[in-house]
Amino acid sequence: MGTAAAPQPHLRMHAVNVYVRDQDRSLRFYLEQLGFNLAFDVRFGSAGRWVAVAPPDGSALLMLIAPKRGTPEQKFIGRATHVSFVTEDVLGKFNEWRKRGVRFTFPPRLRRFKYERPGEPSGETRQTPAWGAVFTRFKDADGNSFALVGFDEVSRELEAQRRAAAEKLEADKRAAQELEIARQVQARLFPQELPVLRTLEYAGACVQARQVGGDYYDFLSLGRDRLGLVIGDIAGKGIAGALLMANLQANLRSQCAIALDEPQRFLRSVNQLFYQNTADSAYATLFFAEYDDRGRGLRYANCGHLCGLLLRRDGTLERLDSTCPVLGLFTAWECAIDERFLCPGDTLALYTDGVTEAFDTRQEEFGDERLTAALRRHSRLCPADIVSSIVDEVRAFSPHEQYDDITLIVAKCR
Repeated sequence: MGTAAAPQPHLRMHAVNVYVRDQDRSLRFYLEQLGFNLAFDVRFGSAGRWVAVAPPDGSALLMLIAPKRGTPEQKFIGRATHVSFVTEDVLGKFNEWRKRGVRFTFPPRLRRFKYERPGEPSGETRQTPAWGAVFTRFKDADGNSFALVGFDEVSRELEAQRRAAAEKLEADKRAAQELEIARQVQARLFPQELPVLRTLEYAGACVQARQVGGDYYDFLSLGRDRLGLVIGDIAGKGIAGALLMANLQANLRSQCAIALDEPQRFLRSVNQLFYQNTADSAYATLFFAEYDDRGRGLRYANCGHLCGLLLRRDGTLERLDSTCPVLGLFTAWECAIDERFLCPGDTLALYTDGVTEAFDTRQEEFGDERLTAALRRHSRLCPADIVSSIVDEVRAFSPHEQYDDITLIVAKCR
């Protein structure tokens, strides 16, 4: 078997050295008079201070170096640098910089060049059309000289680059607007109202890693004092995960009328619809629980999802493990239903792997033990405060960029 070629490493020019007497004075010249950007200004112990600037539209850097007194590099201060800055409007840049006090050696001039290349073997030469360049020279605060040049061909290339950059900026802007619309639409897919129950208080939250994501939670009013608690995790992130999440939510809500009397048939139907409407590799883990407000009974199916945590009032912890496979991979799919009875003070927690797999700077995961400890520590709070406290602990534990959605449901028996 052949091996894939390794990607070529990115390569760019680091910097051109410009020797100066005073880095601070020189830095002010480049930032204030030329309008350059500060690339970096750092100190490296014995290596001294490293200061670099860059043109606003360029990636090349000028390293401003202040050599120590008596070193050979001092003789390079105030000389021609052989550095040329290219612009499509030399005269405009000349006028702009001259108003800011930049010293030019002479006004912009037009020069036309011809060059010859060998022709036939007889030794004849073939002359090419002339090409032009407008150029001038200026000096920095230390007398270092630079060229400011505009070539005919380069000007056209710069204009093409500018148009391409503007088009990309506009495309990125449209994509950001569309993504924001998708975020607003998905936010409406999460539960907007919580059916009121006499014996159960509950809350949920989803903190997405991107503007849209593949985690899902829901609270379904099933009728006859029954509530459906749902949490799911789509295999996929971003827009792809969000679309699959919307598909799963639509399947659940459209079929939930049969969930009360026939929960297994309900889940089989959801699996079949998800299987038919998605790609072969698409799947979702799901935890579905039905709570009876009158009898305090809990029937649940764990479809390949992380185990639910049931913390009893006396401190005993029960894990509600998987009862059937994930959704969307198999047409021949069966699930088992398990049951629990809740007592006042019992707390149920359902979550996605964005909670337990969040990692710190040492690459250590938050894990089940920290989640269980947090659930015990905050068990006397109301569900909304438990959710908020656990989410805060996860984000404090993993303060860097969030890589996965953090979704959590907590229900507490009154």
